[in-house]
Amino acid sequence: MVLSSVQAATLIAAFVASAVEFVEAATIVLAVGTTRQWRSTLVGTAAAVLVLAVLVGAFGTAIAVLVPIDVLRVVVGGFLLIYGLQWLTKAILRAAGARASHDEAAIYAREVATLRDERPVARDGMDWVSFTVAFKGVLLEGLEVAFIVVTFGASAGMLGPAVGGAAAAGVLVLAAAALLRRPLTSVPENAMKFGVGLMLVTFGTFWAGEGIGVEWPAEDASILLLLAGYLALSLGAVWLVRVRDSAVRSGAGGPA
Repeated sequence: MVLSSVQAATLIAAFVASAVEFVEAATIVLAVGTTRQWRSTLVGTAAAVLVLAVLVGAFGTAIAVLVPIDVLRVVVGGFLLIYGLQWLTKAILRAAGARASHDEAAIYAREVATLRDERPVARDGMDWVSFTVAFKGVLLEGLEVAFIVVTFGASAGMLGPAVGGAAAAGVLVLAAAALLRRPLTSVPENAMKFGVGLMLVTFGTFWAGEGIGVEWPAEDASILLLLAGYLALSLGAVWLVRVRDSAVRSGAGGPA
């Protein structure tokens, strides 16, 4: 089956955005499993995934059925713009060196240190510390995945491709983490967040525009034009931040 341009864009956007969150969730799961008990950790992870699947199915279907499409596109487009700008701002600052990059190895070390201070693991039965930490970590990171899947899927009428992209990301990241048994530090997470921010802002603009009656000149192809425009602006912002920081450092190092 050949995907349409909107289906492909929805699937790719959901995949990349979800992969970022799954990398962070996998770091927590690895820290808990290697430090305490794998069985309870995996049970907690599975429970969180089940809750997220129910939420996506219930809210995604309800929103798509009950909310008028134009209203949905305006509201969701606005949320995606706000959400995407937050991701994009952080990514621009990190790319410019004005903010520390996300470090999965450091997060893993902090989680391990915290878990070692907990009470010892019980020999038999469920280790509720492992279950709770894994469940909470996967659920909290997964809620962002659920938000992205529901908003992308409901707004474009493409819940299937959005769910498919998120599921593929989850399987890929969790399989890699299970095989490597260490944090996925080689994943270019900051670059992925830059891309996710661009996609969220792009789709937010496109859908909000459709919701208020904007007739995009190139129809769905306008998504690519918007993406190119936001990419150019973002790269310009990275350059400006670097120039500003360089000027500040030069001024600080100059004569008093």
